[in-house]
Amino acid sequence: MESLGDLLPELLRRWKLAEGVAGWRAVDEWPAAAGPRIAQRTRAVEFREGILVVEVQGSVWRHELGFLKRDLLKRIRERAGSSRITDLKFITARGGIQR
Repeated sequence: MESLGDLLPELLRRWKLAEGVAGWRAVDEWPAAAGPRIAQRTRAVEFREGILVVEVQGSVWRHELGFLKRDLLKRIRERAGSSRITDLKFITARGGIQR
């Protein structure tokens, strides 16, 4: 008899839910992957079609994170345990970062 832990990955794949689970795990793992300095000024808000959307406090931070994108993408893939995260999209938060 198989355990639920053994069956779950297959069920998620069969029901085409694996990408969504990986994406929302990436949202949850963003602060740890980004580190305290970046996490203080950003917030992952959405995962859609392989893209993790991150709100950023201001256009200056958005610009700076563009230079760090490759490293951040690698770190979030490692933290979320998934290569299904294909890109990061940084958007300027309206009204600041809401916690």
